Amino acid sequence: MSATLTNPQIEKMVFRGTDQKKGRFVSVTPANSTNKHLSYGRIILNKSNSSVSFSNGGQETGLICLAGDATVKTRQKEFHCGQYDSLYIPRGSQIDVFTTSNVDFAEFSCAVENDYPLQYVPYSDLEKNEKLKFSIGHPGQSRHLNICLGNNVQAGRLLAGFTVSEPGNWTSWPPHEHEVMLEEMYVYFNMPAPAFGLQLVYNNTEYPEAVVPVREGDAVLIPSGYHPNVSVPGHKITFLWAMAAHKEQEFRQFGVVNVQPSFAQTGSGLEASRK
Repeated sequence: MSATLTNPQIEKMVFRGTDQKKGRFVSVTPANSTNKHLSYGRIILNKSNSSVSFSNGGQETGLICLAGDATVKTRQKEFHCGQYDSLYIPRGSQIDVFTTSNVDFAEFSCAVENDYPLQYVPYSDLEKNEKLKFSIGHPGQSRHLNICLGNNVQAGRLLAGFTVSEPGNWTSWPPHEHEVMLEEMYVYFNMPAPAFGLQLVYNNTEYPEAVVPVREGDAVLIPSGYHPNVSVPGHKITFLWAMAAHKEQEFRQFGVVNVQPSFAQTGSGLEASRK
């Protein structure tokens, strides 16, 4: 455990309370973290702070609506987004978000060299697709996956979605890694107190890079290594996951992982996304 406490990268891997600021706030970038490509922020609006406008420059952008509803205007089109609706926005876009009530968006972005099409992914469509929404695991590790921005959209680096566990269960199990192709981060949400979990990141179980408690609003980055987590008994663990391909397009593949050999008796469970 001492290795975890002295890991010089830990301050660039764990970000607390990323959901505490109103308006648009980007809390994780390659400049302040272990990420090479992936940035993450939140857009949290209400009636008194009802709109935000920004340009994404050379970055592709993914928005996932976590709560509430809003209208997003970009590239001369408007999209009304409710809970778990998603939007892929190509680089070089002006983005305007406004609400008449409340909204909470997760925003992920990556620098890319190419242009990809604007695409809206309503959650009602995602729910009907067994490659995008499915349940996996066995007792003690059962969870429900939602792939918001996966093979259903064209993009350069970005993949994103969310996972909901059964109470007290492990997720990202069996432990797996994919550092050659993808960097990843988890963002915990919809875990009201007293719910919390434990996140592990390790290449060697005897000297883990991180073993940290995680609560709603926390983000943990996974530059390399296996990364299972577990919720406390009686509570679910719920998290966004976002990945960025190290090679644009070529490495943007969901479900291609290396399972930790000690636990490789069965598949990763992610094969359903690739059927």
